[in-house]
Amino acid sequence: MTNRTVISTENAPSAIGTYSQAVKAGNTVYISGQIPLDPNTMEPDMETFETAAKRVFENLKAVAEASGGSLKDAVKLNISMTDLSNFATVNEVMATYFDEPYPARAAVGVASLPKGVPVEIEAILVLDE
Repeated sequence: MTNRTVISTENAPSAIGTYSQAVKAGNTVYISGQIPLDPNTMEPDMETFETAAKRVFENLKAVAEASGGSLKDAVKLNISMTDLSNFATVNEVMATYFDEPYPARAAVGVASLPKGVPVEIEAILVLDE
């Protein structure tokens, strides 16, 4: 069986359910969906959609770093939004966190997300061994 390690950091929101912030299996890190919660207050940070998206990427970045990697190690992102008209804004914000070649990605519209937030993103990283 693959060696698994739970990843946890105070620099990202603590889990609000029965899940880990991330799990590392071998050299692959599976980061749970991050929503725009401020890790210090555990309250949504969503003054604007752009603010919310930045907070989500900051949370992903914190968990990636806690795993021993960075967002540059991302190979796949799954983005869920309650309003797909925000797609262009997600692209703009994402471009400030990633360089080409970009990770593979899916973006889907959903009816609702936890705590009434507009966006949730999960990531898969592959770390150099």
